[in-house]
Parts: sequence; structure tokens; C-alpha cells
Amino acid sequence: MILYNVTVSIDNTVAADWLQWMQEVHIPEVMQTGFFLGNQICRVVETEDTGGTTYAVQYTCRNVEDLMEYQRDHSPALQQKLHERYAGQYASFRTMLEVVGVNVERKEQE
Repeated sequence: MILYNVTVSIDNTVAADWLQWMQEVHIPEVMQTGFFLGNQICRVVETEDTGGTTYAVQYTCRNVEDLMEYQRDHSPALQQKLHERYAGQYASFRTMLEVVGVNVERKEQE
């Protein structure tokens, strides 16, 4: 399984609006492409005040090929909508991760 992580630092003056827009518009549009199995939004807990709030928006998909097709055929238009709405108020980067373990627990020593 592949985890597609989009880290976004959004200016505090628009952070609440951005979060609502992500939940009501952007993420549903991403999910409607049919390439992703699930999603979640995490807020990065920081002690340093940077004037912004950082979120990790995570999507899971079956394989790298699905993610590459999404990035080629759908991502540019969806990213453009984000840029048009919040230009100059955010910075983002994307990371592709391969899931190699889930709910891993330490086995008791015998």
C-alpha cells in the first residue's frame, strides 16, 4: 500500500477557512477520482510559532502506478484550485511512502 502525504503550512489568518475547504471541497474531489482508498488530516503539533499551522493530508492507494496516474491526470487541476484560492498563503510539499508495517507490536521475550 502507498501513503501519499501532502504537508501544508497555511497562514493562520486563513487556516480555519482552508481546513473547512479541504474537508468539504478538495478532499472529496480527490477521492472522487477513484484512485484512493482512504484519507486523513493531521495537524502537526509544534511549539514554535511560525505564523502558520501545518497539516499533513494523507491519502492511501493500492500501488505506485495508481498514484502516478493520479498525479499525471488529476493532480495538476486540483492543485491549481488550491493555488487560486490561497496563493501566497501556504507552502506545501508531497511525499510518497510505502507502508511496510501496520499496528506492529513488540513480541514478548520468551
